[in-house]
Amino acid sequence: MELAILVVRALMLLALYGFLGWAFWVLWQGLQRQAQKTGAPQLPALILSRLDEPEGEPLRFAGPQVSVGRQPGSDLHLTDSAISARHARLTYHHSQWWVEDLNSRNGTFLNSERLTASMVLADGDEVRFGGQSFRVEIESVPAADEP
Repeated sequence: MELAILVVRALMLLALYGFLGWAFWVLWQGLQRQAQKTGAPQLPALILSRLDEPEGEPLRFAGPQVSVGRQPGSDLHLTDSAISARHARLTYHHSQWWVEDLNSRNGTFLNSERLTASMVLADGDEVRFGGQSFRVEIESVPAADEP
């Protein structure tokens, strides 16, 4: 009789631990799905179209930072002699795209105004690095509940 009670207790304990393990697993899976839905906000792509080549292919950047310069590792590599090796940087932060000049020799211009500080980019802006001009387009990001 005592052996039967011990076995029943052991089975009940196993059932309890099994139930708790299953409940934690279900909760963990729900949290993982929720984290994927509300994860890092999507970054709107930055599209630059050369103004001197209207039929040229626009340049699309999907990362949070775009380096501009003559340096071979630059994201936007420009070979014009008026461009510095590290000319400018475009960054996405505070839910906006920003442009800043990196103390370039010939300057960076936003809508014909020379940059002296970081400035926010807007769709349709014109940005000029040395002698190269680009039209800015900021791709819209679908809302989180859209497919």
